Amino acid sequence: MPNPRRSAKVIRKTTETDIRLRLVVDGTGRARARTRIPFFDHMLTLFAKHSLMDLDVTCQGDVEVDFHHTVEDVGICLGQALARALGDKRGIRRYGSAYLPMDETLARAVIDLSGRPFLEYRARSRRLKAGDFPIQLVEEFLRAFAMNAACNLHVELLYGRDPHHIAEAIFKGLAKALDAACARDPRVRGLPSTKNLL
Repeated sequence: MPNPRRSAKVIRKTTETDIRLRLVVDGTGRARARTRIPFFDHMLTLFAKHSLMDLDVTCQGDVEVDFHHTVEDVGICLGQALARALGDKRGIRRYGSAYLPMDETLARAVIDLSGRPFLEYRARSRRLKAGDFPIQLVEEFLRAFAMNAACNLHVELLYGRDPHHIAEAIFKGLAKALDAACARDPRVRGLPSTKNLL
């Protein structure tokens, strides 16, 4: 179904998290993120800024247990919101990629809004933390996002040392790749697939 406004709202409530998320694909980069995890809020804010999507998300999660449930479930909701907002994907470019430098760090993100969920994550590093945020949760967020957005997502850390910079380069790279993939292209007639299905 076409979605001319390209926006969606997702509400998800479990025994671990209570999330309300609104996404506008054709936005201006405005963000309001309140997940009770300051570093994660920072990553979501810069994701919105650099994808030029508007994002409003609140989450009441069991962060006193750990951050995993909140991070994963927000990824689920963001992926679902993107899939709903893009509708049948007519007229989009479908593919996007970005190299993102952040001081000593360089990350690459490549995405195909294919309808086939897959994550290839090559950014594993030592058990690093940015403040109290475990960097391995970035992979959990991306997996939840890719599975629910039904996209093929490849993320690679080419090099980097600072855990804050690593996470930031990945989130910004994802944002820029998505901005390219979601863009409408007037040359695309119908679906950008020889199968006529995404």
